[in-house]
Amino acid sequence: MAYTSLKSAPKAFDQHKRLIVVQVAAVLAIGLLLFSKPFLSEGSNGHELMEMAGFGLVLTCFLGRLWSILYVGGRKNDELVVSGPFSMTRNPLYFFSTVGAAGIGLMFGSVLAAAMLGLASFLVFRFTGNREAEFLFGKFGAAYTAYAERTPRFWPNPLLYRDQDHWVFSTSALRSTFRDGLYFLALFPVIEAVEHFRVIGMLPTLFTIY
Repeated sequence: MAYTSLKSAPKAFDQHKRLIVVQVAAVLAIGLLLFSKPFLSEGSNGHELMEMAGFGLVLTCFLGRLWSILYVGGRKNDELVVSGPFSMTRNPLYFFSTVGAAGIGLMFGSVLAAAMLGLASFLVFRFTGNREAEFLFGKFGAAYTAYAERTPRFWPNPLLYRDQDHWVFSTSALRSTFRDGLYFLALFPVIEAVEHFRVIGMLPTLFTIY
């Protein structure tokens, strides 16, 4: 189900600001990866289990973002989408991205890195979500207020799930989201390569992260 605005609305939130913050966080995460090592040694059962759990979260992020973009792609600022994943949470794309960020930390083999990346993503997306909520309220008014009252802002509630019989998705938005998601998945072989270079002594270890 979607509501179409019949009145003028305030300017949508500038997503470039969010992207800058995310890019800075990514650079810091790369630095953490290159010059530190996890407490659990590479190859140990605990490390391998944590890696697989992290990969599972990243895969959930990838599939969840694709699922979400099927409903909202290409019409995010034109219609109020309230079905599918958007019936469980107002920000499914941000939720799944945060899950993926935490998964990256676990793939590195660190609970602390997972917590730090997950928290940083949560804070960035919380701010962005608040700004977008102001925009949507200004554009859709009472319809958005009713939607916000029954739908959690971030953490999904599966009991609220509902779908619609027909919907149209944007192939360009789906391709873009698929491409972006590949960056998450590509980190797995990158992390494995970094671990290999660290084990053979090609990368210095400045500190250990738990």
